[in-house]
Amino acid sequence: MRMYTQFVRPLLFQLNPETAHTLTIEVCRMAGRLPPVRHLFRRCFNVTDPLLQTSLGGLPIGNPIGLAAGWDKSGHAARMLGYLGFGFAEIGSISADFSAGNPRPRLFRLPQDEAVVVYYGLPNEGAAVIARRLAGLGDRTVPLGVNIVKTNRGPGAPPDSIDDTMDDYVRSFRQLSPHADYMMLNLSCPNASGGKDLFADVEYIGRLLDLIAVQEVKLPVFLKVMPSADPAFIEALLEKVAPHVWVNGFCFNLSPGKPDWLRLKTSSDIWSQMPGAVSGPPVEKLANSCISELYTRMPRNRFEIVGVGGVSSAEDAYRKICLGASAVQIYTAMIYQGPGVIRTLNEGLCDLLRRDGFTNIREAVGSAHT
Repeated sequence: MRMYTQFVRPLLFQLNPETAHTLTIEVCRMAGRLPPVRHLFRRCFNVTDPLLQTSLGGLPIGNPIGLAAGWDKSGHAARMLGYLGFGFAEIGSISADFSAGNPRPRLFRLPQDEAVVVYYGLPNEGAAVIARRLAGLGDRTVPLGVNIVKTNRGPGAPPDSIDDTMDDYVRSFRQLSPHADYMMLNLSCPNASGGKDLFADVEYIGRLLDLIAVQEVKLPVFLKVMPSADPAFIEALLEKVAPHVWVNGFCFNLSPGKPDWLRLKTSSDIWSQMPGAVSGPPVEKLANSCISELYTRMPRNRFEIVGVGGVSSAEDAYRKICLGASAVQIYTAMIYQGPGVIRTLNEGLCDLLRRDGFTNIREAVGSAHT
């Protein structure tokens, strides 16, 4: 990790953030085609320890650290993700149709906060193209999740009808689920209109699930919902999801904009000029409160939580697990710490589990509430 922070990161930070992002995806795509490189990366980054072995949605995973959606939007680097030390990885968000996303610039760094401001607006190549790409991957080394979302038609486009929005998700689910190990329904993207506004009403979540149920769901499904620790919202969500036994759990998304509770170290003169949502350590407090509130109210033998938001150290990941997350995902931490952070997190989790007398990560899930 020191090599990344001292040599690689300074070079990448000389580039426009989106250019640097695109470059790292391309490097991973090319490396994924070379078996010797893949196996070298696995030796460097993988941590194998019975303490970390667990499951997510019934899928065995070697460790609880996953890649969050948003990094590999169209699955270009999917072949390589299993060799970076992740226990599981998620690509997307992917929509039924091609999306160019929001106008540039749409990705910004806040180094003082080790955060980024994201305004991508869901650029991706569309479900049909990505489904063909995934079909050619062959065997996977870790479970692959596919995150789907409503197509962003772009600024000025007329709003889709409710039926068109529902159909967008169903088409993506139909095309991509045969190539995934689990599906994540993104119902709350903070940087695109349409779905996030619609699904703030849990009645429409229930309607979408009814439509997807017709597809004869054969794999685990998670819902990525707006970040809310409001007991009324959580209770209503759980009630609406309860009839759909194939829904395995939940994940909370980013908050739109830059609410006051973020308390950024970076001057407002800088970030006020940046459209989009903040990702990284500033969002950790809200993410953790959402996880904690959901865990205390959900049937624990039925649902699981994927924790995301502000994980940059083993302590951060462990805190989410103790609050109720069965697994956690990272994204922004890789920008500031490089791929070595995955090994650092897993080794740190082993130390924390041994310190607290746990014999497996599953024992720590929700332990803050006992």
